[in-house]
Amino acid sequence: MNRTLSLFRLITIHPLLWIVIALSIATAHFLEVSMLLGIIFIHEMGHAAAASFFSWRIKKISLLPFGGVAEMDEHGNRPLKEETIVVLAGPLQHVWMVALAYVLFSLQLIQEDLYYLFIQYNVMILVFNLLPVWPLDGGKLVFLLLSLKDAFPKAHQLTLLISLFSLSLFSIMILLTAPLHLNVWVVVCFLFFSLYHEWKQRRFIFMRFLLERYYGKKAATPDILKPIQANEEDLVIHVLEKFQRGCKHPIIVEGDGREKGTLDENELLHAYFSEKRLTDKISDLLFSYY
Repeated sequence: MNRTLSLFRLITIHPLLWIVIALSIATAHFLEVSMLLGIIFIHEMGHAAAASFFSWRIKKISLLPFGGVAEMDEHGNRPLKEETIVVLAGPLQHVWMVALAYVLFSLQLIQEDLYYLFIQYNVMILVFNLLPVWPLDGGKLVFLLLSLKDAFPKAHQLTLLISLFSLSLFSIMILLTAPLHLNVWVVVCFLFFSLYHEWKQRRFIFMRFLLERYYGKKAATPDILKPIQANEEDLVIHVLEKFQRGCKHPIIVEGDGREKGTLDENELLHAYFSEKRLTDKISDLLFSYY
């Protein structure tokens, strides 16, 4: 209970949101805006509560003029099952909210128009969040799915490309059906900017993934072993680019058609980050350590 209550200390409200609330009061739409913000808040608290349960580092829970976000100080090295639960914990909040609203409506404790508006908002937020667009929940699920078979850089880049394609299709649909819906266009522009920023930062994000893997909590390191076959002439960084989420990698070094030795992934990470052996080949590490 104390852990859950501590999450409230992490809540931040964007200054522009106060302007939106003031405008809603001035235009007699305060109830609708409050309902929408309440649903978004519960959605984000679902993510945060699941992350807190797994002892994730939560930076803050932000309420924005066009949505919300629970920011985590984790960099892709948590078990994939944990990450899946944290991602799904947000959308699952809509299930009990809709069920509770139905019960209250059946008992005639809420008005019909409020009930249908509440259902409409829940469905709208749920469906939108499950679009395969980064950084929405649907985009994060795509990243997790691709991470089951692809290395981190490839899975990350494919996620962003799928997100760009999906968001472009969504934009075309909005252009054809609701071209004057200003709020939707604000969110769409924000998502396009987020994708652009994520793409520009993709190398830094990969390095942060490796750094967290090297310096982070060892308890978070997965137990699943997935060997990486590497040629003795391969550069260390090229082998690191084969690292995958949810796996620990023994490196099998081959040359002249035979196996020449095995390296632990921590030896590669140590050589790259601590010893600054940025241009070394795998064979250089093999000769150094053995």
